Amino acid sequence: MPLLTRIRGPRDLDRLSPEELLQLAEEIRSFLVEAVSKTGGHLGPNLGVVELTIALHRVFDSPKDKVLWDTGHQSYVHKLLTGRHDFSKLKQKGGLSGYPSQAESEHDVIENSHASTVLGWADGIAKGNQLLDNDHHVVAVIGDGALTGGMAWEALNNIAAAKDRPLVIVVNDNERSYAPTIGGLANHLATLRTTDGYERFLARGKDLLERTPVVGKPLFDTLHGAKKGLKDFIAPQGMFEDLGLKYVGPIDGHDIEALESALARAKRFGGPVIVHCLTEKGRGYQPALQDEADRFHGIGPIHPDTGLPIKASGADWTSVFGDEMVELGKEREDIVAITAAMLQPVGLKKFADTFPERIYDVGIAEQHGATSAAGLATAGLHPVFALYATFLNRAFDQVLMDVALHKCGVTFVLDRAGVTGTDGASHNGMWDMSILQVVPGLRLAAPRDADQVRAQLREAVEVDDAPTVVRFSKGAVGPAVAAVGKVGGMDVLREPGTDTPDVLLVSVGALAPMCLEIAALLDKQGISTTVVDPRWVKPVDEAMAPLAERHRVVVTVEDNLRVGGVGATIAQALRDAGVDVPLRDFGIPPRFLDHASRAEVMAEIGLTAPDIARQVTGLVARLDGQPADVGSVEPARD
Repeated sequence: MPLLTRIRGPRDLDRLSPEELLQLAEEIRSFLVEAVSKTGGHLGPNLGVVELTIALHRVFDSPKDKVLWDTGHQSYVHKLLTGRHDFSKLKQKGGLSGYPSQAESEHDVIENSHASTVLGWADGIAKGNQLLDNDHHVVAVIGDGALTGGMAWEALNNIAAAKDRPLVIVVNDNERSYAPTIGGLANHLATLRTTDGYERFLARGKDLLERTPVVGKPLFDTLHGAKKGLKDFIAPQGMFEDLGLKYVGPIDGHDIEALESALARAKRFGGPVIVHCLTEKGRGYQPALQDEADRFHGIGPIHPDTGLPIKASGADWTSVFGDEMVELGKEREDIVAITAAMLQPVGLKKFADTFPERIYDVGIAEQHGATSAAGLATAGLHPVFALYATFLNRAFDQVLMDVALHKCGVTFVLDRAGVTGTDGASHNGMWDMSILQVVPGLRLAAPRDADQVRAQLREAVEVDDAPTVVRFSKGAVGPAVAAVGKVGGMDVLREPGTDTPDVLLVSVGALAPMCLEIAALLDKQGISTTVVDPRWVKPVDEAMAPLAERHRVVVTVEDNLRVGGVGATIAQALRDAGVDVPLRDFGIPPRFLDHASRAEVMAEIGLTAPDIARQVTGLVARLDGQPADVGSVEPARD
């Protein structure tokens, strides 16, 4: 019987011999390659933390002791060791989350899956344990990439202030976040990786001196008393110890015995300790090790033997943006690009290869990235800061007070906007069009297709006195949606065919094909519909109010929160203009959405053409004073 099938909880590890632990590690790697190749997921990070996770659960007693994972994309091994072996629906509806999940297990604590937060969590839990006189331990696992985030260092400053508060920080150092980790911290960790460890040197010296008669003990005491200078000379971990943090390492992150020894020492110390572990992302799987871009950080379904994708992917929104950035770079020397440790995921790799001196990777530090962009703009350049929509939340204050207040020409490009689905609650890019509405002067574009990504990106970088935002969806980009006319700055996608149309349907971004389908369904009910794409959803186009006034009802459809979103903003603009036309806004409800496919999530929240057409039919019927016969609204077949 495979060892893995006998592991139903962390304490089952206690009965295994050293040889069995090695066998278990290999079984886990084989399981992960086989399972994740079928569903997709974060493969490389988990292959790198197999031995580390085993050691953590042998030394610490979860769930009484809190084992916290920063970001959480490396928690698959943790799931296996805490009894979750069914990976058949990983990241799919009804299956395991791709991140820790409180709903899944008492062993999971943090599920926000945004980087650099774990040390703040650990600091708070450790403080709570101290006040409540609990003897529980707290261990926080953070990657070297996440340590580039400012939140991590704010937490370290607080953690180090309490010398008697137990807290173990495990730095999982694989030289990467998505791609290789950059910056001063990365250079420091590289120095630690390449020097002979102080602890081994001191242990050898102690053994030698204690066996030396008469002078040995005094010499050792002198040597130990001068350890700070010696440490800086042999292994310069002084950066951590200057903060007041005990440092242990570097430790081979694939040596279970060495890991257990280091973690046990840290556990006994009684204060804050950093255990620095060196791991290899993608370990044990050759296709991952050969992937220099990100070591199979996140994959779709692949052939397990070759690592090649099962399906060839077509052009996606990200690559369209990336290609256009290269063209813009060729035309304008003032265009520079910024990424927050996600060069390839946000499509800037080609730009970086073409213009290596005009790309800045700030690490997992979106706040710094936004303010640095303001500085670049002030210096006379036009920065384009590309990031996932969900991560812009972290830099809101900087967008507001550094970029907008100072009227800096900075373009933010938001990838994976709207419902993304399988990565769960914290990765849906559903907040941006709501939180950005309050930023004075900011202009926000929502392209509906690849042509509009190119066009609106070019329009955005022409603005030099205010922040601009271009947001688009995750995945494949569909065919072009042609405009049949123009009203003000808005594209008309469908004419109503009558001088007295019923519905003005405002389509936002990638939902244009759905909105055209809604209009076709309404047409079958005898409801005439104009479909417009505002293109720039902030500010509201001046032509919107007079256009709305010519219709009986306005309907907005957006892949964003209804609260404070585009629909709410258009409603306010109509009120301000004195246009008294009923408006119904369709969007995402203000709740966290469980992981599932994008289509499944959209269906669950009612953002489908039949659902919306049914409700609009009922609304028009009520305006006519008639009962709504909405049962006959069916999806368009053409």
